Amino acid sequence: MHFSHVDAVLEYEVSAPSHLLLNIEAARSGAQALVSEDLVIEPPVEMQAFCDESSGNRFVRFDAKPGPLRIRYRAHVQRSHVETPNDLAEVPVNEVPHEVLHYLMPSRYCESDLMARCAVQLFGDLPPGIGRVQAIVDWIHESITYEPGSSDSTTTASEVFVERAGVCRDFAHLGITFCRALNIPARLVVGYVWFDEPPQDFHAVFEAWIGGQWVLFDPTRMAPVDRLVRVGTGRDAKDVAFCTIFGPVRMTGKTIEVREMQDERGVKPADPPKATGQIVGIEKPVPVTNDPGDSRQDSAHEVVVTD
Repeated sequence: MHFSHVDAVLEYEVSAPSHLLLNIEAARSGAQALVSEDLVIEPPVEMQAFCDESSGNRFVRFDAKPGPLRIRYRAHVQRSHVETPNDLAEVPVNEVPHEVLHYLMPSRYCESDLMARCAVQLFGDLPPGIGRVQAIVDWIHESITYEPGSSDSTTTASEVFVERAGVCRDFAHLGITFCRALNIPARLVVGYVWFDEPPQDFHAVFEAWIGGQWVLFDPTRMAPVDRLVRVGTGRDAKDVAFCTIFGPVRMTGKTIEVREMQDERGVKPADPPKATGQIVGIEKPVPVTNDPGDSRQDSAHEVVVTD
């Protein structure tokens, strides 16, 4: 059992009336349980909350008036560690479930159709199965340099492959692209996790559909994947942006703090995570339903709006 305390602060300057869509709340599915959370937006706004049933992503949308805007999200999340079997087989395309099939398709940042020949040349001769996905992860870790500032919000997997540098989302996009090119469904997962350096931020990894279940992989090896507090799941980064802005809004600050605990009492901080490269972090599909208590007044989730 593992516990993470998340404290995220986003600050903006709004130049004219705008609309914002947030995806910063911990998911209520998979191998994690939400113990408590609160969301504070200053100045006060009227919020609308909803959950995308297909992904489990939780969204909050609101109108923002001109002036400074501050968003703070805090959560206490319990994660379970589950070892992943090393003999999971790839699922033939004709057996891929309907709801998973679209994770085989090329997407804006993951041009699996353009990189199919490259994927086959690098990994086509390897035995199909979870070992081949791990080989993809190992190749990315060894061949791509983690370099903050080397990419931007428009950088695609093929560009990362050419430049041989990127950040966590670029590593994940490349892993997704190689998997899809080999007919392995794959998708992006973003969330919170503790790591030494660079400074804490939203972290991106990817999942592959192996043996009839989703398995997490992190080509950066910056932290154990089973400690990631899942927030968003999607085809690529355009599905899991932490804030989508409609209007003239400029970010002025972002601070994310994650503290990890090893027991319920929180008396012993977690040891710094070590990059082992082991295959861990299985995510079993869990049906996601709209919680009737998501009116923001239930005991497990309270949204606080203050002056």
